[in-house]
Amino acid sequence: MPHYIILGSFTEQGIRNVKDVSKRDEAARRAIEQTGGKMQLYYTLGEYDFVAIVEMPSDENMMKFLLQVGSLGNVRTKTLKAWSESEIAKLASQLP
Repeated sequence: MPHYIILGSFTEQGIRNVKDVSKRDEAARRAIEQTGGKMQLYYTLGEYDFVAIVEMPSDENMMKFLLQVGSLGNVRTKTLKAWSESEIAKLASQLP
């Protein structure tokens, strides 16, 4: 299953309503799990307010999730598609 790293920052609306963050986290987790995915979420210090490591069945499912979350206006995200060490080793072994 594809992996993604989401770097996120609260918008002004999101930080203004930060008391609801646990409810928003649970709603995001449910949305991901409904498509067969999984999420690990960490809140961070520094440039980003949180980092999520997500497994999703497809890029299309990930895009739908990101559009849904983005449309709520609480966070802005940057998303990276990620490959594990074993996945890269397999790809590298196929090089000429």
